[in-house]
Amino acid sequence: MSGKRPVDPLDIDIRPWSEGDLTLLERVLGDPAMTEHLGGPETPEKLLERHQRYCRLSAAGEGGTFVIVVGPANVAGGWTGYWETTWRDELVWETGWSVLPEYQGRGIATAATAIVAEHARAEGKHRFMHAFPSVDNAPSNAVCRKAGFALQDEVDVEYPPGRPMRCNDWRLDLFAEDPEIHPLARRRP
Repeated sequence: MSGKRPVDPLDIDIRPWSEGDLTLLERVLGDPAMTEHLGGPETPEKLLERHQRYCRLSAAGEGGTFVIVVGPANVAGGWTGYWETTWRDELVWETGWSVLPEYQGRGIATAATAIVAEHARAEGKHRFMHAFPSVDNAPSNAVCRKAGFALQDEVDVEYPPGRPMRCNDWRLDLFAEDPEIHPLARRRP
């Protein structure tokens, strides 16, 4: 056993991405171990470009990028977000996340994904939210399953552009009468 204790789901929240979050982005997308399933670390220039895009995303009303905050001190534990994408000729939400090593394996990504799904549901804009973790990324596939996503198929995507990757297509029906979303999100305002 790793010795990591689960975090109380009510001690997990999200806050909008801000100018001061570049260091967090460098830790999650600039580190080879953290990007093993994403084609490797991004360059400092790409990270800065992504950081600026994250800062703008929520303001544009096309989803949002958030810092996952953990515990009463609201310590940054990772990032999550959702954005518009076209999938199989339909405009949908796509979601993703990354949790820092010291917080992995404690239910944080699942809880944050549930919160993000509730944000997208509240917008009422798109029926479906998709996640595309690598077929080899067991922890991210488990997050999808635990957060109520249904496995659709294995698909080939390019991420980053130009690099083929075999992924699972997980889908959450945000408009379902009885959604299978993680129950934590229902307890949040």
